[in-house]
Amino acid sequence: MELDNRKITILKAIIKTYLETGEPVGSRTISKYSDLKLSSATIRNEMSDLEEMGYILQPHTSAGRIPSDKGYRFYVDQIMQEKDDQVTEIKELMIQRVGRVELLLKQMAQVLAANTNYAAMISGPRYHQNKLKFIQLSKVDERKILIVTVVEGNIIKNAMADIAESLSDEELLNLNILLNSSLNGLTIEEINLGVISSLKERAGVHSHVVDLVLNEVAEAIKADVEDLQIYTSGATNIFKYPELSEGEKASQLLSTLEQKEMLQNLILDVNDHESENDTGIQVYIGDETPVQGMKDCSVVTANYELGEGLRGTIGIIGPKRMDYEKVLQTLKNLMVQLDKTIKKEE
Repeated sequence: MELDNRKITILKAIIKTYLETGEPVGSRTISKYSDLKLSSATIRNEMSDLEEMGYILQPHTSAGRIPSDKGYRFYVDQIMQEKDDQVTEIKELMIQRVGRVELLLKQMAQVLAANTNYAAMISGPRYHQNKLKFIQLSKVDERKILIVTVVEGNIIKNAMADIAESLSDEELLNLNILLNSSLNGLTIEEINLGVISSLKERAGVHSHVVDLVLNEVAEAIKADVEDLQIYTSGATNIFKYPELSEGEKASQLLSTLEQKEMLQNLILDVNDHESENDTGIQVYIGDETPVQGMKDCSVVTANYELGEGLRGTIGIIGPKRMDYEKVLQTLKNLMVQLDKTIKKEE
């Protein structure tokens, strides 16, 4: 007897329901799954087959079933295969698209700088509000585990962690299932105190492992920011403005435009305080900018989107007496052009 698609669907439904409730699962409960559309009698027959095959167990005389270790193993292997397939597919699409987009963004930065006579910067696309895709815990030795974290954008973070006590294979499997069923699809902002508290309670004596995993999730998302590509153009345009071309000011501003970390701070601030107006354009004047080296400037920014949660930031840096009307119109025109070009690429 083999696991056909219907049995797989029912097995997954049993495991997901059991993970949520901790109670044996009956055919009536499973029949309520909207994507099954099967009668309770049909489900009972399938559950009987699954029990005979060793994927589920009947803990006592009630009609409910719970997953066996074999059932859990199948479920985890399925999750891992699905995630691997998703990662491969997304990666191939992203390599094709990002290669073209990066060239386009470099050209856009040059056009912006030439059209405005100011300095311009454009960040490469990154996922906005990254969602956690997958977690895998593996035992290295008795007191050490490997934590693999995958977030949107195919950012993969591997880390070794010391644990207080040894974990059996079954305990490790249950932790993998618990973490993935609770955290997959959540952003770092959505993993709040309530989620963490519930996770720790369900992890019981292994709650410290939850802390280790959450630290790695935060690090994986941080890694996405650190890998952010930023393209600049027109830095020497600042010498055209006496108030910025003075030796020390010019040196500081040029240095800032060359420091990726400084520009990252600006981009993070743009996304943290996203404009509520329809244009999505923000203007920082003097001390309003979060970057010390730009305190004598005005910075006008806008976000562009590539769809599927991918977002980047465009910025124009010039004197406080910049031609705001021209800059705002140039940015709006660029946003329209960028949107058209990217849709054509797709």
